[in-house]
Amino acid sequence: MRYISTRGQAPSLSFEDVLLTGLASDGGLYVPESLPQFSHQEIASWSALNYADLAHKILLPFVEEDISSSELKTMVDETYASFNHKAVAPLIQLDHNEWVLELFHGPTLAFKDFALQLLGRLMDHVLIKRDKHLVIMGATSGDTGSAAIEGCRHSERVQMFILHPYERVSEVQRRQMTTLIGDNIHNIAVRGNFDDCQQMVKQSFSDQSFLNGGQLGAVNSINWARIMAQIVYYFYAAVALGGPHREVSFSVPTGNFGDIYAGYLAKKMGLPIKQLVVATNENDILHRCISANQYSKNSLVQTLSPSMDIMVSSNFERLLFDLYDRDGSALSELVVGLNSGAVNSLEPKRWQQACQLFSSHRVDDKKTCDVISQVALQHNYLLDPHTAIGVEAGRVCNRHLQVPMITMATAHAVKFPDAVIEAGQTAPELPNHLTDLFERPERCQVLDNDLVKVQNYMISQL
Repeated sequence: MRYISTRGQAPSLSFEDVLLTGLASDGGLYVPESLPQFSHQEIASWSALNYADLAHKILLPFVEEDISSSELKTMVDETYASFNHKAVAPLIQLDHNEWVLELFHGPTLAFKDFALQLLGRLMDHVLIKRDKHLVIMGATSGDTGSAAIEGCRHSERVQMFILHPYERVSEVQRRQMTTLIGDNIHNIAVRGNFDDCQQMVKQSFSDQSFLNGGQLGAVNSINWARIMAQIVYYFYAAVALGGPHREVSFSVPTGNFGDIYAGYLAKKMGLPIKQLVVATNENDILHRCISANQYSKNSLVQTLSPSMDIMVSSNFERLLFDLYDRDGSALSELVVGLNSGAVNSLEPKRWQQACQLFSSHRVDDKKTCDVISQVALQHNYLLDPHTAIGVEAGRVCNRHLQVPMITMATAHAVKFPDAVIEAGQTAPELPNHLTDLFERPERCQVLDNDLVKVQNYMISQL
């Protein structure tokens, strides 16, 4: 399987090269030339598989030209053995045909663990095989950073620089990053927002000369391997509820569009999905685009769901690539226009295609707290603020009440005590492996929102 850039100018690459490259040389994102297809009969045969075995089945076609079946099997087994629930991604029923898929049982209590614990192993495998070293540069709105550090911190071939917006992540999120101290771990708090951090990463990938011959690698969802690993839990949840003989719907809290894009791919690969709901907070550019064809960037709002405080959704480009018939030149022109503000809508027929694929809803902080409170009262179940947004969006957008609606529970509520307390609930206690989190020493460098200063700091640490 070969991988091509959404901008159409970069050369096609193998999986190994895409894994280490991250962003394409033309500024685009890599996607597979074609997707593996699974029949209903094949999907039905997976009903008895555990999570790791299912992951092996689904991921092998994407990597098998570079990584053997047995090597991949070892990696997925090791990855999901580190999760603290035997089901790995258990389903919780809230109401008739209303479910929550718990994606927070990994080491850092967020859905990012599903991809990043595997990504670290994949990168180590390839770097050892090629006898190479890599400088990882990533931006996080809260959860990617700790999951990436946890997944890669034991690698002797990786130096990690993780940027997060200063004082715009929860304290638990920050400490999960800054208390993982190692010679190859470098946390940078940028005096700006997530979009500023993400832009610095993209600019650094576009011109890597500051590394004096070194190579940057990506842990953000610009890296195809991140998306690939997230496809698995859509199949896992659907099969658990009777798929493929029964359709299911998903509501996905999203800021960078990566998680729900994985669901879109699962559908294209043969999984019967009735609805895909884009759930946003007040930073609602995705909702405005899908519901009203308005793609205009507003000022970023700091909310109780900080992992979704994003205005520029990188992975939306991967969807647009398909909507624009995989025409890299047309897409490049469109993305430049959207990012500059010169273009603020999609062509009508492309937008209508997006509307057929996705529903969307915007949820503000007050409604988020109301949902946390209501679900706690009625179901004795505590949602984190991002998951609460997903639950509300699923309820509002659900057009097929006879079909199970599954909300992706993207993080454990313990990571967002401010939202839980504002919703009138008692903040949960940290799990056993994090009970001393607030006593652990932290290490973090606070820097201005200045690309040159960030790059100079990186060079000084290397």
